[in-house]
Amino acid sequence: MMMSLGPYAPFIVTSYAAAALVVVILIGWIVLDYRSQTQRLRDFDRSGITRRSGRSGSDQR
Repeated sequence: MMMSLGPYAPFIVTSYAAAALVVVILIGWIVLDYRSQTQRLRDFDRSGITRRSGRSGSDQR
């Protein structure tokens, strides 16, 4: 059953489409940033840089 949106249909449809587009762009941005960050961490691991949180308690001052 289709809902009648009346005279404001173009505005409503455009608003929903714009909101959906923003959500898709944000999801894409998050995915790309995640890949970038994991690649950076792999590069750091390969170069011998370790995380401070990875040290044992006896290593800390």
